[in-house]
Amino acid sequence: MNISKAVFLGLVLLAGCNQTKKEEEGNQISEVLRTKSQILIEKEGQTFRDLNSNGKLDTYEDVRQSIEARVDDVISQMTLEEKAGMMFINGAPVSTDAKPDGNEGLEGPAARMSSVVENMNGLKMTHFNIWDIPADPNIFAKWYNNTQQVAEKTRLGIPITIASDPRHHLGQNVIGMASTGFSQFCEMPGFAAIGDENLVAEFADIVRREYLAIGIREALHPQIDLATEPRWARISGNFSEDAELTARLVKPYIKGLQGEQLNNGVACMTKHFPGGGPQKEGLDPHFSFQKGQIYPGDNFDYHLIPFEAAFEVNTAAIMPYYGIPTDQTDENVAMSYNKTIITTLLREKFQYDGVVCTDWGLITDRPMGPDVVWKARAWGVEDLSAADRALKIIEAGCDQFGGENRPELLIQLVKEGKLTEERIDISVKRLLRQKFELGLFDNPFVEEARVDEIVGTVTSRALGEKTQQISMTLLKNEKSTLPLTQEKLKVYIENMDSTTVANYAQVVSTPEAADFAIIRVNTPWYPAETNVPMALGFHHGDLDFKGEEKSRILDVLNTVPTIVDIYLDRPAVIPEITRSAAAVIADYGASDKSVCEVLFGNTAPQGKLPFELPSSMRAVENQKTDVPYDSENPLFEFGFGLDYE
Repeated sequence: MNISKAVFLGLVLLAGCNQTKKEEEGNQISEVLRTKSQILIEKEGQTFRDLNSNGKLDTYEDVRQSIEARVDDVISQMTLEEKAGMMFINGAPVSTDAKPDGNEGLEGPAARMSSVVENMNGLKMTHFNIWDIPADPNIFAKWYNNTQQVAEKTRLGIPITIASDPRHHLGQNVIGMASTGFSQFCEMPGFAAIGDENLVAEFADIVRREYLAIGIREALHPQIDLATEPRWARISGNFSEDAELTARLVKPYIKGLQGEQLNNGVACMTKHFPGGGPQKEGLDPHFSFQKGQIYPGDNFDYHLIPFEAAFEVNTAAIMPYYGIPTDQTDENVAMSYNKTIITTLLREKFQYDGVVCTDWGLITDRPMGPDVVWKARAWGVEDLSAADRALKIIEAGCDQFGGENRPELLIQLVKEGKLTEERIDISVKRLLRQKFELGLFDNPFVEEARVDEIVGTVTSRALGEKTQQISMTLLKNEKSTLPLTQEKLKVYIENMDSTTVANYAQVVSTPEAADFAIIRVNTPWYPAETNVPMALGFHHGDLDFKGEEKSRILDVLNTVPTIVDIYLDRPAVIPEITRSAAAVIADYGASDKSVCEVLFGNTAPQGKLPFELPSSMRAVENQKTDVPYDSENPLFEFGFGLDYE
């Protein structure tokens, strides 16, 4: 179909593209629509998408109508099966050949997932989160467009929404995803260590543009739990243990990612309501060895402060966590099953009417190998059937089931008279409203030719490296050891790339031959006792070095003046190392190059600790899980950080 210049300009206006610089950096809406959409219809001199292919302009296809009118129209045409499918979001594979119906080139869990096409056609699903993706973002963009074209051909042409966990952090966040191709920043505690709201906004805007360029329209972040229990395995995804600092930074994060208008932004699913930090002994409720959060300091409300900030800037969605809020409500059941948490607190007290999506896998047990089953996180309702679990989650006030693809359960509940279709409509309307606000019904496509212009630009990568560097926190600097400014230094290194370090100093093979040693270590962790493979990768357990590893490190420190760089994905307990080291500096996800830039004085560390570092494991065990910075005689207090002299 040939489209006149006037019609083309009309498309620009109808799609809401005002030609600002930011929008030019995102999707070229009208041009992409013209080349990708196969079902355009002209009416009154304007061009629209004929999503249900009936040859006429329905209200939900008409961009001139209000979002509420469009939502009402499309839901009136949906079957029960289509509504039920929309209430589920699960993982989807992205094949290396960009075909939406295959698993080409994939390994691991992604290779075993049903394709998007299977889930769209068979289960009527329209929301997917993606895991491992091809290293080349161009392949993802092509896969995304191909997938949206398949969605366009379904009965009502409802577009899909693609979601992702964080992909822009250079660290070892257990929930962070493969990130090749994207700009790489420090992890969230690093941003808290810097404490610069403008920098957070700039970072979030880069994430927005890079996500938009390839088709990710929902962020399964930010994570704004508070790190009040230092042993918790997911602290690297948080900002801080301080509620006010976290609240101050989450606002520019959400505003930067969602954009001035959501049709040129990414919907934030802020998590984990009402705060996942107070985990007993730091064990994570992904797994059955930890089902409850505890509040020995009677400090439940403190963990709500960051969420109040998220509500103020209109976060598009909320995700509750897995654990039971032990003895905080009238029923000891997990957050998404808990009507007091979701309806009384979230919906009524905070007047939140956005999408509420459960965390992943609350209904269905997952086989993980011979004789290994990963139990559904149905904590407190383990004896309920899968259908009754789904019913309880809906009755609690949730809209969508994360990590599940079982719409047949909702259909069964309606047919049995346990669940009304009117109640389903309430949740589906919220989900549809978000799709309309994102502009997906009007133009879901991305411009493949512009991916390389937007993703991983020189400027964005440079800012990412800057955050890795300036977030670093100087904890000890005996006799002004740092920065290392002497010429022709000989250094012994551990856990670093020798080629990188050789750009700054001569690398030698033994501590005895060195002027200084530079060793990089991680906060210690010890696998939980479990047969669930994923649990073995969570950084649980004590925070101190032990036995042979501790002795080996101290031997180096006692042989040659040593700079210790420690990656703080959790607060480490390092009193002996601190005493023996010439200098100690912490990072929150940094490359060897970034570490060297700081150690050799090209950049100065500016970070202040976003959480305290306890002095002993006894102090950790005696502190209150839900209270910030309360361990006895901490080695380094919250907010500590030295400057280069």
